[in-house]
Parts: sequence; structure tokens; C-alpha cells
Amino acid sequence: MLKSSVERNMSAQDPEKALDNLMTDEPPETDNKEMTTRPDARTARLLKVTSLVTLTLQNAVLGLSMRYSRTREGPMFVSSTAVVMAEWVKLVVCLFLVYHQHESFRAFRKDLYRTVIANPMDTIKVSVPSFVYILQNNLLYVSASHLDAATYQVTYQLKILTTALFAVLMLKRKLLPTQWGALILLVAGVAMVQISGSSEASKPSTDGPAQNRLIGFAAALGACFLSGFAGIYFEKILKGSDISVWMRNVQLSLLSLPFGFMTCLISDWNKVVHMGWFYGYDYFIAYLIVLQAAGGMVVALVVKYADNILKGFATSLAIIISCLASVYLFNFRITILFTIGAMLVIGSIFLYSKPGKVEKPPVKSKINEDV
Repeated sequence: MLKSSVERNMSAQDPEKALDNLMTDEPPETDNKEMTTRPDARTARLLKVTSLVTLTLQNAVLGLSMRYSRTREGPMFVSSTAVVMAEWVKLVVCLFLVYHQHESFRAFRKDLYRTVIANPMDTIKVSVPSFVYILQNNLLYVSASHLDAATYQVTYQLKILTTALFAVLMLKRKLLPTQWGALILLVAGVAMVQISGSSEASKPSTDGPAQNRLIGFAAALGACFLSGFAGIYFEKILKGSDISVWMRNVQLSLLSLPFGFMTCLISDWNKVVHMGWFYGYDYFIAYLIVLQAAGGMVVALVVKYADNILKGFATSLAIIISCLASVYLFNFRITILFTIGAMLVIGSIFLYSKPGKVEKPPVKSKINEDV
């Protein structure tokens, strides 16, 4: 269980340094400093890597599942209801995790009241990404319905650039020219991979809408900007407070549900009234809802222990995995273009991580000590 004092220390210092002291309440004594911090640093790095790997796999499976759900045979479910149901699942899981962090139900109830109800200004701040995430998830379903798999996946990768742009504007983060170049290489590489793997013909479902590429492109583009803004905004409020990740997700889901219901009633009122809320649902849709809800919680962990641009790289790697999986699922063929694109993506990851290692202030101090 993460204690509030630990999280305050994390928000007050650099995230990478804070992770080294994640499991300690007090600074260790000087004699035992190395022995105390070494296992904690390993635990923190393991948690960070595990979150990124899980996010990569989750996005790979989610992208394929969303596209399949919008193109398969049979009655078409109402996507806005699936977005609401995913928020319900996330809320229940996060409430359980928050409860597990308290010694009694009374303490859990008091903490929930203090965080959500007794702190209206903080709740208002969280309402912004709540509304944005609902719009983004609905736009992703619209895009998956109107665009073929390659165009949908490539266009949505523009969120990496929008995330970097909002990081510079909102977090005052400075990106070196090599980092901007890495982002451009990443998008180019993913585009090449997806284009090379695109052999699947667009085929709408029996009850689905006719595909319109302009609508699909506009929806994907809108989702990219919403994703970049909401991700950086959520990162800012997560790292700038002592509230736990799971409590933040409880806030997000509680506020997202009314927004989701309103969106559903405005856009799909007739469908819900005449066909029912669960029209077109089956085991696959239930699996898709759980998968989408799990993705939201994994994103929260990644935002806490990494930045949003690294999260974008993990998502891009997930697309390569999706393309490889499509070799078996959709008879895709690996081409020279695919190989070049994969190399560009991998190279961009190393290029982006290079600036952090190039900084050499300790070298000067060593020279001075020798002199």
C-alpha cells in the first residue's frame, strides 16, 4: 500500500528519483543507504517496466478487438453503451483496490468522502479529463467503424505528437531536436508498418453503418488531440498531489459516468429505446469492455511511473505486435516495407532515450576533484 507521505515525496521531486524511495517512509541511515535503497530501486523499476509492457500488450489486443467488433457478422452493439459499461467496470475495480488500502470500511468511507465530496475544487479539476476521455473513447469507436485497420491505426498515432505538444505547453517540458526527430521517425515507421500490413479489405457488418473515410479520419484526428490533452492533464494532477492512483480513477469514473450517459442519450437515444441497452452484446463484447476498462487502469499506473511520451512509444510497439498477429489472423504478409518501418520504430525509441544519458554534469565535478 502506498502511503500518503511517500506520494508527497514523489510529487515534490523528480519522478525518477522519487521511485528509488518508493517503499521507504524515512530516509535510510548513511551506513545502510546502499543496502536499503537498492531493492527499492529494483522494485520501482520492475513496476515501471511491468506497467509499460502490460500497456503494450493491452493496446495490441484492444486495437484488433475493436476493429473486429465493428466489422464482424451479426447485430451491431451500440458503442456508446460499451463506453459507459467500461467505466462501470473500472469504477468497481478501483473501489475495491481503494478499500483494500484501508484498515476498515469506516476509514474507506471517510477517505472517499474527503476526497470526492468534501474537496469540490479538486473534483472539478478531475471532471475535465473525465469528460475528455468519454469523448475520446466514443470517437475511437466511430473511427474504427469507418476506417480500415491500417488507416485507423496510423492516424491515431498522431496522438504521440499531440502529447509531446501538450507536454511542452502544459508541463513546460523541453524537447531536444533529437527527441522531435525521434517522434517523427516513430510516426513514419508505424505508418510504413501499417501500410505494409494492410491487406484486409474494408467490410462493414450486416447491421453497421456504411463506411465513410472522411468521418473516420475526422474522428481519429479529434481523438488524437483529446488523448494528448487529457493524458498530459491527468499526468499533471497525478504527480502534483498526494492522492493515490486508484482514488484518482474512482474520481474519474464517478464523473465519467454521467458524461457517458448524456453522450449515449444524445447520440443513440433511438437505438437504446427501441433495441435496448444491451442489444448486440455477447461474450466477445463483454470481453472487450473488460479489456478497455483494464487499459484505463494500466494507463493510470504508467502515467504515475512514466511520462506520456514513453507511453506513446509503448502504444506504437503494440501496433507492430498487432501487425504481426494479423499475419495469423488476417493472412497479412511481412514485406520489406514492414521491416524498414519496424527498424525505424525501434531506432526512434533509442534516439528518444539518448538525451537523458548524454547529460554529463558529474564529469566536471570528477575533473575538479582530481585537480
